[in-house]
Amino acid sequence: MRAGARAAGRLVAAALLVTLVACTGDDEAGPDEDRTSTPTATRTPPPEPPRVGECRRLTLDDAGLPSNDAEPVVCHRRHTAVTVLVGDLASVARGRGGEVDVEARPVQRRVAGRCRGELPRFLGGDDETRTLSRFQVVWFLPTAEEQEAGADWFRCDVLALDRGERLMRLPPPGRLRGVLDRPRGLGTFGLCGTAAPGERGFERVACARRHSWVAIGTIPLEGGRRYPGVATVREAGDEPCADRVRERQGFPTEFRYGWEWPTAEQWAAGQRHGFCWAPA
Repeated sequence: MRAGARAAGRLVAAALLVTLVACTGDDEAGPDEDRTSTPTATRTPPPEPPRVGECRRLTLDDAGLPSNDAEPVVCHRRHTAVTVLVGDLASVARGRGGEVDVEARPVQRRVAGRCRGELPRFLGGDDETRTLSRFQVVWFLPTAEEQEAGADWFRCDVLALDRGERLMRLPPPGRLRGVLDRPRGLGTFGLCGTAAPGERGFERVACARRHSWVAIGTIPLEGGRRYPGVATVREAGDEPCADRVRERQGFPTEFRYGWEWPTAEQWAAGQRHGFCWAPA
């Protein structure tokens, strides 16, 4: 069978009073001489940056926002996001006058690239394993108020899609680190489906949930920036996917498989592969 489906789309202060004691009179002034203290400056340090290893309870809506000021929670309690990298915005780019232009696309692309680059080090696994997982990395900038106070950082959080609009509950960072290097990593956090892709009732779910199909691999596709067209991408991956499933099932005479090719929208976003599915 052939099937197609669209993937559901993609940041204390203490006042420091500095006083200068001004003394009047000469060096021999007595103890009764008036002495006054005059405050000369008040400086507020920037807010404390987030820390790697912090856990938070985020929603899917939170993940789509440019900033997030959710307070960390104890990592042994329920949480849906773990901070895997905190970087310095100044290391990404600076605009005129030493200011970071957080609205500039190059800055945002570099921040996103730094965050994506942290996933292999934190989750482990190879490129295909990570693509077959439900893990995503999102990044946040300081809020406008925090930036005004001098905050100059970005935060990268890893999360995992569950089903529908929900995020998965994650284990503590120590157990999450390297999870895709373990044999059962995809068994929990992998990409599975409630039906064959393209069929009625199909929904992407984490493999920890009840499912009847599983994505067993990705198939790379050739092409430039322009979408090759449905017929081309459908034909390009159909037979390779069938061969993978046939081999997986011991070369039976009859078998089912699902080839899910990228849409034009996904292609424009940079996806140059499709998913090969097999019955679970």
